[in-house]
Amino acid sequence: MTNPLFDALLAPHLGHDTVFIHQPDGGVVSHADFLDNAARIANTLNHAGLQPGDRVAVQVPKSVEALALYAASVMAGIVFLPLNTAYTTEELSYFIADSGAALVIGDPSSAEALQGIADNVGASIMTLGANGHGTLMDSASTMPASFNVVERGEDDLAALLYTSGTTGRSKGAMLSQKNLLSNALSLKQEWQYGPDDVLLHALPIYHTHGLFVACNITLLAGGSMIFLPGFDRDRMIELMPKATSMMGVPTFYTRLLDDDRLNRDLTRHMRLFISGSAPLLAETHEQFEHRTGHRILERYGMTETNMNTSNPYAGDRRAGTVGFPLPGVEVRITNPEDGTPLPQGDTGVVEVRGDNVFMGYWNMPEKTSEEFRADGFFITGDLGRIDDDGYLTILGRGKDLIISGGLNIYPKEIEDFLNDQPGVGESAVIGVPHADFGEGVMAVITSAPDAAPDTDAIMEKITTSLARFKHPRRIVVVDALPRNTMGKVQKNVLRETYKDSFTG
Repeated sequence: MTNPLFDALLAPHLGHDTVFIHQPDGGVVSHADFLDNAARIANTLNHAGLQPGDRVAVQVPKSVEALALYAASVMAGIVFLPLNTAYTTEELSYFIADSGAALVIGDPSSAEALQGIADNVGASIMTLGANGHGTLMDSASTMPASFNVVERGEDDLAALLYTSGTTGRSKGAMLSQKNLLSNALSLKQEWQYGPDDVLLHALPIYHTHGLFVACNITLLAGGSMIFLPGFDRDRMIELMPKATSMMGVPTFYTRLLDDDRLNRDLTRHMRLFISGSAPLLAETHEQFEHRTGHRILERYGMTETNMNTSNPYAGDRRAGTVGFPLPGVEVRITNPEDGTPLPQGDTGVVEVRGDNVFMGYWNMPEKTSEEFRADGFFITGDLGRIDDDGYLTILGRGKDLIISGGLNIYPKEIEDFLNDQPGVGESAVIGVPHADFGEGVMAVITSAPDAAPDTDAIMEKITTSLARFKHPRRIVVVDALPRNTMGKVQKNVLRETYKDSFTG
């Protein structure tokens, strides 16, 4: 038995002084130095008592050291659990407790709050800041730069990513070594990544897109990354001539288009622009191609499956579609009522099957069973159709998922909060078109029988209860929510009514 992820992503670079990371200050980190650091961190995890299969919950700013922590987890057979840096303490409490994390690693500024959470579940705590400082690296600096890599099989759990449902509690998607590696292999092939590629990386690394797509492909190809802390338009434009590719969410592209410096001369060294995590407007496609001569490549994925489909690297990249199934991935459209496959061209539920599809939901066997067909297809909950040429188009989300700025937002969580506020009778949270973020969060609420809601007070309260990206951009008070004959709130009616709230 070997360790598939280590063998494919990391082992080929041991001792190699080729550049892996270009830092914003002009410094570089070689593959060898990166892996030395990862080995020191792996020894630290081992010294802290973590065993293969244990979970490490990580809520830290983006840094080279944070990425090395992921590599260290692979080496040590630890299950990596990255958490959005915007999550509040209240939200973190659930993820840490539910996962049974043995170690929590957070920013030094949140150490006190995290200590309280860790104490409640018997976990240890360490810190790691944006500058690489903290108790994790203090300990790692005393450790050897070599590590006896733990043997793992392709079906062993490698990562745990929480993805909330529209009802019930958040679910931990279990991703195996095979899930992650098979996807990286397919994407490297389809997008023709090689050792000469330099990826302009401004995505977060607590997310599938920024970590398991961007970083895994770069490691597998032996390429390098310009590793930015986040999206900064001026820095992106300054550094783009040094890159060959970029991965982003639609917001990246709309904001770049707002700058006259984005032109053919700036992008002449680039070979590929990729967009995902939210739908890209056809208008953005057209404007970007007109300005740069490059046609953005859209793809389709989700937390549970990594990437499923992609527009072709060499071929017609069709705006509004997400292309064809990746090698080894099967996609079908089924009747939402009974799951029977539908003819090509019909709209239905998107289902996928392949080595990229996750193992199931952590500690939720019944929920896992509900989301898989007997023949192994995973029911994504997205609505779509496949045209006569085989291109998949995503038409909506049957579970009312909102994607804003590339981040998944689940209305039920926000509705539960709103319904508990003074003066609120009931609420419905919807996503409506937003030129910058793809979708913006909007809340429609009614008054309680004996009181009226104070929307300003609600907005103030929500800042300490939910991550910022989940905050409604507008709250509207209405007399009653529209319902069908069965009494169910008609969110489609609300979306139509308020579709111009952020664009009109």
